[in-house]
Amino acid sequence: MSSPTVKLNSGHQMPLVGFGLWKVNNDTCADTVYNAIKTGYRLFDGACDYGNEVEAGQGVARAIKEKLVSRDELFIVSKLWNSFHDHDRVEPICKKQLNDWGIDHFDLFIVHFPISLKYVDPSERYPPGFTFDGKKVVPGNATIQETWTAMESLVDKGLTKSIGISNFNGQLIMDLLRYAKIVPATLQIEHHPYLTQEGLVKLAQSNNMAVTAYSSFGPQSFLELEMQRAKDTPLLFDNKTVKSIADKHGKSPAQVLLRWATQRNIAVIPKSNNQSRLLQNLDVTGFDLSKSELEEISGLNQHLRFNDPLNYGVDQPIYV
Repeated sequence: MSSPTVKLNSGHQMPLVGFGLWKVNNDTCADTVYNAIKTGYRLFDGACDYGNEVEAGQGVARAIKEKLVSRDELFIVSKLWNSFHDHDRVEPICKKQLNDWGIDHFDLFIVHFPISLKYVDPSERYPPGFTFDGKKVVPGNATIQETWTAMESLVDKGLTKSIGISNFNGQLIMDLLRYAKIVPATLQIEHHPYLTQEGLVKLAQSNNMAVTAYSSFGPQSFLELEMQRAKDTPLLFDNKTVKSIADKHGKSPAQVLLRWATQRNIAVIPKSNNQSRLLQNLDVTGFDLSKSELEEISGLNQHLRFNDPLNYGVDQPIYV
């Protein structure tokens, strides 16, 4: 089983269903990636901040060595962390991350947040997280334009095939489009029925940017972080609308939530350590929801965002 693809504005094909590496434990990450490749996953969504790129690369290397897949068949994504937004920091950290993965180029490299923080030397602490010294958040001075110009140079130098953005709002996107020589290939955002962001999706897609949804299951992704907002929110898996539609199609609630996205040409990057759910999550393009079912699910919108720095006690109010 494999995923259909969406053609990016860079000309490259990106799988519509991938595997997200956020919160994948270091001690299981290599095996998790290897098993996901065996199952049929080809896109892996990583990041400096996830702290598991070395192990993810080990899983990839094992699969390639055993000829389960070639490098060209994989679509490997990583992200630029906030501490490395200065123009002269972008290329070195990208090269470090490539070295961690054990590859010579990314298929997609993304600006993780529109937040510039003071540089932290990777030899001192890596990944650095939001704080400069482990305690205090110290802003950096890089503008988005400075950072994006450096990202464009990564494409010119062959370090990544495509570049994208994540967690950007509409105004930032409109501003970036005024000076970008390379239009972002993708916009990655929190996207689930409690946070549909229709206007932002429309803006991106109308400007030929593919949209990737993270945290497709809403509060489920944040329960293990002990986030109170997630604890206080009813699970989408238990929602009567989602369950009713799932029963009608003979699918799981998770599959319906993922299909709600992929049917609207929004890529998804779920994760699971369970083999049957790995297969189910990949099987989310072979059935269609009706127009009314899509609208019913969208009608659950509460503008409820979980992945906000403020929810982690980080004073970076990017969504106010």
